[in-house]
Amino acid sequence: MDIKILECFMEVARHKSFSKAAEIMYISQPSISRAIKELESQLGVTLFYRDTKSVELTDAGEIILQQAQQIVSSFQNITSQLGELKSMQSGKIYVGLPQITAITTFSNMINSFRKEYPNIYIQLYEFGPKKVEASIQDGLLDIGIFTPAEDNKIYEKIWFEEDPLEVVMHPANRLTQYEVMDYRKLIDEHFILYNNEYHLHDMIINACNHAGFQPKIILETSQREWMIQMVMDNLGIALLPSKICRSLDTKMVACRPFLDPKPWLRLALVWKKGRYLSFAAREFILFAKKHYGVK
Repeated sequence: MDIKILECFMEVARHKSFSKAAEIMYISQPSISRAIKELESQLGVTLFYRDTKSVELTDAGEIILQQAQQIVSSFQNITSQLGELKSMQSGKIYVGLPQITAITTFSNMINSFRKEYPNIYIQLYEFGPKKVEASIQDGLLDIGIFTPAEDNKIYEKIWFEEDPLEVVMHPANRLTQYEVMDYRKLIDEHFILYNNEYHLHDMIINACNHAGFQPKIILETSQREWMIQMVMDNLGIALLPSKICRSLDTKMVACRPFLDPKPWLRLALVWKKGRYLSFAAREFILFAKKHYGVK
């Protein structure tokens, strides 16, 4: 069985798209289709079911994906000891990150890494945190950014982002009279909230419950721009990281910090413990540890 065919299969599974897989692998879409048909013929099963809008793995495809990842990883482990991969001149890294948060320090770190390793390609995927975590579990991503549980033994991680949340409101909101916030002041407000893909969703609801009320949620979303627009239209309040608040137009919205103890957004670079990582991904992790001062 040709490793290239397995790689084609994994890319279609990763992107749920024949055309996107062809684009990533720099081959034609008919070539991708032929590779999948050849693999299905060799194995005697259907790997994907397709309609006009999506491409999804069949049950057999799910099983074969797990085996394909192990085979390709083993092959990469051999070839990575040779030539350019060994000397870290080339490679590809798949990284997933959340949609709402402004991760300036991560962007700076990537820019520094690219300057030092210009031939290593970093593919970024913007997903909700739960999908990022699931993709790491499935081997479709090398590294993800989310908030893992402190006692989780499945992952290795580098904590790199701590940012306090602030209340974002319309300038006409009654809360602008206060210099600092606590959850009890928010009891009568309508909340524009992160959806339940985000750790902050549960954290905010639990904090409101602890303050003695159930928040009135009018919108749950993963779209930061929509959250801010709803606030600008005076339809509710949002709780956003301070780095995002600093970028907002103070004529359109007002922001207020919380009293101590403040609610925090905490993010880590996360990868699955024990999973094979390419030399490129391992070098990226070592670079990140050095960048963030982690031993």
